[in-house]
Amino acid sequence: MTAAADLVDVATTSELGRAAEAPLVVLVGNPNVGKTTLFNCLTGENARVSNYPGATVEQRIGRLRIDGAGEAKLADVPGAYSLSARSAEEQIAINAVLGLGRNRAPDLVVAVVDSGQLVRNLYLVLQLVELQAPVVIALNMIDEAAVPPPRPEAVSQLFGVPCVATDARRGRGLSELRRAIGEALAERPRGRIAVPYPQSLRRDADRVADALPRAWRSNVERDRALALWALASIGGDDELDGIEPALRERVADVHAAAGERDLDYEIIATRYAWLDGHAAALYGSSEPTPGRSATDRIDRLLLHPVLGFGLFVVVMLALFQALFTWSDPAIGLVEDVFSALAKLVRHTLPEGMLRDLLTDGVIGGVGNVLVFLPQILLLFLFIGLLEDSGYMARVAFLMDRVMRALGLHGRAFVPMLSGFACAVPAILATRTMERQRDRLLTMLVVPLMTCSARLPVYTLIIAALFPPSMLFGWLPVQGLLMVAMYVFSMTVTLLAAAVLSRTVLRGKRVPLILELPPYRLPSVRGVLKMMWERSTVFLREAGTMILACTIALWALLYFPRPAPSDASPGHATAAMTVPARPSAIEQSFGGRLGKAIEPAISPLGFDWRIGIGIIGAFSAREVFVSTMGLVYGIGDVDEKEPAALRERIRTERGPQGGPVYTPLVGLSLMIFFALACQCMSTLAVVRRETKSLRWPAFLFAYMTALAYVASLAVYQLGSLLGF
Repeated sequence: MTAAADLVDVATTSELGRAAEAPLVVLVGNPNVGKTTLFNCLTGENARVSNYPGATVEQRIGRLRIDGAGEAKLADVPGAYSLSARSAEEQIAINAVLGLGRNRAPDLVVAVVDSGQLVRNLYLVLQLVELQAPVVIALNMIDEAAVPPPRPEAVSQLFGVPCVATDARRGRGLSELRRAIGEALAERPRGRIAVPYPQSLRRDADRVADALPRAWRSNVERDRALALWALASIGGDDELDGIEPALRERVADVHAAAGERDLDYEIIATRYAWLDGHAAALYGSSEPTPGRSATDRIDRLLLHPVLGFGLFVVVMLALFQALFTWSDPAIGLVEDVFSALAKLVRHTLPEGMLRDLLTDGVIGGVGNVLVFLPQILLLFLFIGLLEDSGYMARVAFLMDRVMRALGLHGRAFVPMLSGFACAVPAILATRTMERQRDRLLTMLVVPLMTCSARLPVYTLIIAALFPPSMLFGWLPVQGLLMVAMYVFSMTVTLLAAAVLSRTVLRGKRVPLILELPPYRLPSVRGVLKMMWERSTVFLREAGTMILACTIALWALLYFPRPAPSDASPGHATAAMTVPARPSAIEQSFGGRLGKAIEPAISPLGFDWRIGIGIIGAFSAREVFVSTMGLVYGIGDVDEKEPAALRERIRTERGPQGGPVYTPLVGLSLMIFFALACQCMSTLAVVRRETKSLRWPAFLFAYMTALAYVASLAVYQLGSLLGF
């Protein structure tokens, strides 16, 4: 089984196996129809809600209480425009609906439909009814539908299954839907429709039906529907799992015998012709009028090829400047708390290795990462608001025009947007892309996006080495630099995709299918939930992996202990307990390692201290900050409490009295971190998704080489220009 299919199987066997007697209800629907919101309302759980395709990549299961009928299991299936599938991720929908593979057959399917896009959404319902699945239709977003809105009773009459109007965002129609689900679980309604397929297509479907696996067979109508699914899904380039060779051969024979006939087009066109022919009867007496005029008017501006990009840059500039101005008081407060805690421990415990470990390794190391939590929370807040409002989908539409020319599939921008938070979920989000080539290409470039782990490094360098001044009297330098780093990462990502798509991963382009949801007021509860989930991931990393790496690096900087003779007069005792002076740090294992690589990194403007930070950052980029904190915290003996790390970096002086870290060094360092693959978690997830060591090795090699060359060019050119 594939990794995506395993998600369904694991969820089914672990969650449902404990209560097999409970009825199973699966929730299906197109992306952006409010399916996940409806799932949350029915189960009381808080699943992730987003306004672009690809956000829900795992099946979620919750308990659904039914009035007078006990409890059922409700499973949220990934969004799908149809049951036709080419990728393993798309196959989840058909497997879940029909109980194929190791999946339990559902007792009921709730098809969530966008009332404002009725005909297109009913295509999926048509497939469900043809497959004779027990169905209840939830006519969602009824408040955003055309005027007059579609009539649930007309939809119910057309398909022969129950239909309920709902507004999941406002909680309307939920009682009626629960009642309909309870009644349907007792009656198992299976609709019946007669789509007039051409006679030649029927004969082709019957030929394929004869080759269906015995476990799939039922009656003539259902077998024919499965055969049509096979004709539209199985091909030479599909990645479907569990398809028997005999069925593959029969589908290939039928396609070959069809000659110039396009069987996919015949199937789709016939179904839509049937839906269009019945569309008028689904509304009231008058013809429906467009109900999203406000959205259309806003889109004329935000989707403009020139003004749209300009507004996007303005939004990003305002966002990242706010990250500095709004979070600075909170950052200062956190710094004060950790400084006071370190001082308390230092005055409470006796001198020795344990005190140094707690103050410099634990409190100083992790504290220098956690001080950036306010900025990360603000970043997640802003991104959540933009996603929930529908604006991020417009950005994806704008960027598709650029990405198509560079060889990237338009849907790659969805994981790229996720890459602003973390590359790991972004790589997992590539499962929704149809072709392996497109998924692999996106995996190889997504780590170049500026993730939240780089944000602490950027913030430290910008705040320490670039004053909060104004450019041209009105442009904030710090906010402009932060925006520039994000724009730089996006530009390099697209250029890398252009090069890789024309060299390592050549392939044909496929068009983008992306639905633009209407603009909505963001759900405060959903955005806050998203902030909580992402911030807990950050905190969990700070408390586990980053803490472990920080302690290991502290040991590298603490040992071997300097001999008493190495200490200068008046500092013998301090030197025995803490390797206080830079000379003591240089004698440590970490200092020796930093000195060893200094000749290789000095052309980039980096000294041995930065070298130590870079070594630590390979475990996680945030560790660079805590490592620098360790370097200066351990070397701080004359002061009773360590100064803020950014202040130490700003005031550090070399042997000649000049600053060790200049703005040019800071820019070179930010360029290096923007391009280097310093994240073992990213490499691990690429290894798991590709099931090969080849691609993570290639990813690490090309990104590290790119980072070195770019940083070298920036520093050397800047030095020649006198910066």
